Amino acid sequence: MSSGRGSQSISLKDAKDKAPTLYRHYDDAVRTAQNAENADVIHFLTSDRIVKFLDEDEYTQPLDTHHEDGLGEIRQAVLFSDCNPEHKKAIHFRADDTPQNIRVPQDVQDNAFGALEAGKPVVLYGPTGTGKTTFAKQLANEHKNNIGYEIHTATPSWTAEDIIGRIEPKLTDKEEGLSYHKRLGAVTQAVDQARKICDEGYTYTVILDEITRADISRIFGPLYSAIENPQQTIFEVDDQNSIQLDNNVNIICTMNISDRTVNELDDAITRRFAMVDVDHFTDEGRQQLFNDWIESMDLPINGKMLRKLFERDHDQLNNRDGDTRTPIQQFGPMHYRDVLSFLEATCMEDGRYEQRPYEAVGQAYRTYIIPRLLNTASYDQMARIHDHYTDLNSRFDFDLSPAIDLVERRQQNTRQQLGINE
Repeated sequence: MSSGRGSQSISLKDAKDKAPTLYRHYDDAVRTAQNAENADVIHFLTSDRIVKFLDEDEYTQPLDTHHEDGLGEIRQAVLFSDCNPEHKKAIHFRADDTPQNIRVPQDVQDNAFGALEAGKPVVLYGPTGTGKTTFAKQLANEHKNNIGYEIHTATPSWTAEDIIGRIEPKLTDKEEGLSYHKRLGAVTQAVDQARKICDEGYTYTVILDEITRADISRIFGPLYSAIENPQQTIFEVDDQNSIQLDNNVNIICTMNISDRTVNELDDAITRRFAMVDVDHFTDEGRQQLFNDWIESMDLPINGKMLRKLFERDHDQLNNRDGDTRTPIQQFGPMHYRDVLSFLEATCMEDGRYEQRPYEAVGQAYRTYIIPRLLNTASYDQMARIHDHYTDLNSRFDFDLSPAIDLVERRQQNTRQQLGINE
């Protein structure tokens, strides 16, 4: 790696003074970024800030326009040099749009951050809509000395090779014929990246999202061994260098458990990972969440009544109001943010539902809430969902009939598939 430390630091004023020269001498632009005094210099060099500063027809594109693997040459040069690690972090998170305001309860935050600081891989679990993926990114962003993260979403076809790596055939020219190369998996790729860009004491994070979509025991077998034996080689790359699970790599997983409990999981994962329950909102915390969202929007709808709808809907779905029956379905509060975004977009001036805001509530439920409930619902649950929203429709002035209609059509289709007579 080329060195950036020990050289004279280049300030933002210095970079601005020689901005036109940097366009003509790209190597100087790279060295300027490597020797940047702070992250502002890097942002200036790699964004349209330099174009706006020069404000000349000759300079219409940012300096960092040659992209490979999503990063331009300047940003790559910073990442793979020994310059200030905070500059590397600035590059990784500059375009990251993850909200800074962490919404999960404080003890959930404390447990998750504490586990990472103790060097333990983390599983964030809970029902859909509790903000697990967003919180996973926030953990990576906010964890001290973490330079960057990458996220991989599991699929039913995942195997251990998607985690650890695989050998793949590669067709070369006619004379050489078929050859083979090694492809890194999600975790080994993170290890390789960490070794290239992380100084001692800094970390890199890999997020494995929605791991319950895959067979956890099947995909995590070799990883379990690596967690217990960090010096064990888990993969050998093409140059014969071995990869172990280095301690500068954080592993964060998210897991939906709408249809299972933690006790039903393989003991192997609960022994090796810190299991952090994200479904831990207090009534007060959830109400404040709804209030904050509603108050941040200028909606032509009674905000107090809308908040009461959300609260009653959430409480009855999750059986928070003392009913002796099992919950209709575990359902997190984050789903209601999508409803509000829909209302904000469609009910304002010139919006699709400007003249029909109360119908828009039902259409938002039909678009965002009902499909997510029906996704894993049994036939008996569908009946309870139907009764639940019919009851809500009678209690509130909002028109929830579009949502109810969608449930009824799904019930009818399910009856036909099961051969059930009405």
